[in-house]
Amino acid sequence: QVQLVESGGGLVQPGGSLRLSCEASGTILSINAMGWYRQAPGKQRELVATITTGGSTNYADSVRGRFTISRDNAKNTVYLQANSLKPEDTAVYYCNADRLSTYSRGYYYTKDYWGQGIQVTVSS
Repeated sequence: QVQLVESGGGLVQPGGSLRLSCEASGTILSINAMGWYRQAPGKQRELVATITTGGSTNYADSVRGRFTISRDNAKNTVYLQANSLKPEDTAVYYCNADRLSTYSRGYYYTKDYWGQGIQVTVSS
C-alpha cells in the first residue's frame, strides 16, 4: 500500500527553524511532483511549496525566501526547510504526491496521495 509519512514537526519559537520530511513508500513507479500544503483551524488548505522531479519549484508568496523545498527522487522523499518561522505559519502541514503511479491487483493507477498531516506550532 502506498503511504506518505511526515516527520519533523513540533513547537518552535518565532524566528526558529524546522525541517519537515515526507517519504512515500509502497509500490511506486513514478511521481510527477511532491509538495507541502498547510491548513490552519477555520481556514482552507493552502499551497506552501511544490517541486517536480526535474527540480522546478513553486512557493507561496507568504513563505518565499524563508522556506526551501527539496526532493530526493531515489528515496521518494520531499523536504521542507522552514526558517524564520512566524506565528502565522502555525498549521497542520500535509505532504502531497501529485500523479503518483502505482501497481496493485493487476492494475496501474495514477492518482494524488496525501499524508496524515503534521502539526507545526510557532509561538513564544
